Amino acid sequence: MSDQIDALRREYTSRGLHRDDLSKNPVNQFREWFNQARDAGLLEPNAMTLATATSAGQVSARTVLLKAFDEKGFVFFTNYGSRKSTDIDENPSVALLFAWLPLERQLSIQGKATRISHAESLAYFMSRPVGSRIGAWVSEQSRVVSSRNLLETKFHEMMEKFRDGQVPLPDFWGGIRVEPERMEFWQGGANRLHDRFLYTADPEGGWRIERLQP
Repeated sequence: MSDQIDALRREYTSRGLHRDDLSKNPVNQFREWFNQARDAGLLEPNAMTLATATSAGQVSARTVLLKAFDEKGFVFFTNYGSRKSTDIDENPSVALLFAWLPLERQLSIQGKATRISHAESLAYFMSRPVGSRIGAWVSEQSRVVSSRNLLETKFHEMMEKFRDGQVPLPDFWGGIRVEPERMEFWQGGANRLHDRFLYTADPEGGWRIERLQP
């Protein structure tokens, strides 16, 4: 094979993952793993792959940043005219993937995506640096643009418009929350006998936990 990709191989050496290690609540388990990834100094531990699909089943994926999470779900922010947002408008079923490779871990989440409230979006937007707030006004995310110069010119125009630093929240920008229905915690294991545990939401409340084969 080209570039000998088939020869790339790593043996996983972690202690593994056991049922007794797990919290009954997957959000609490996520919090533990996320804090460990952050404490380990991983680059962008809140980076996650977001997979969406249109109503016709055309799938796309991209990396976004987790900005908040709680029992209600996992929140990221975006332009509501972006491809990811229009996909979600058509089909709210999405997947998230965290890959914390130095810890030999990954976490996948499946659930439904919905927009958060205007108040929640506003609170986060006002916490952003001024340049980032202006950038939200400048970019018509996912649209074709003829050159970077056009973006930079528009950015400088907006800098002038909002030179007093009072940058309002655009009505086309805000947060999206993914409410989890399934969460799978994967820990690398020796001889490719990885440890996988799946949490599935019970319609009557709580979570069912099952071990999956590697």
